[in-house]
Amino acid sequence: MEASSRKIIMFTTITVMACLFMLSCATTRKPANVDSQAAIEWQLTDQAEITSFTSEMGTFKNDPALTYTVSVKNTTTTPQRYRLNIFLLDQDKAAGHLIPRTGKPPVVNPGETVTVKVPFIKTTTDSKKLLVVLKTMAN
Repeated sequence: MEASSRKIIMFTTITVMACLFMLSCATTRKPANVDSQAAIEWQLTDQAEITSFTSEMGTFKNDPALTYTVSVKNTTTTPQRYRLNIFLLDQDKAAGHLIPRTGKPPVVNPGETVTVKVPFIKTTTDSKKLLVVLKTMAN
């Protein structure tokens, strides 16, 4: 086998192992307070809890928008920053939000809950199938 073929196989193996490790770090537990009719797949870090998840139709800067309001609680003993991604699987749309977006340093303190709104601008129908991903970011 050529050296370049071995490098490709080794790179592919390492990439697959890294993906499997990242998937194993997420849980699929469902938050207690969910106000949405959509079928939702949850991929949540063990270092936070979604305490509330709601959806509503409205406007954002004079455009129609489907807005998700999400409350995230830091369940660890250290300050954390999170990345929230919501995918509308049946509409091929996605949006994300840093939690918190700003601050010095931009972190959620232990036991603290932060609420964010994630708008999908120019979306006029509610999604029927969602993927919600919440990850911890390195500070």
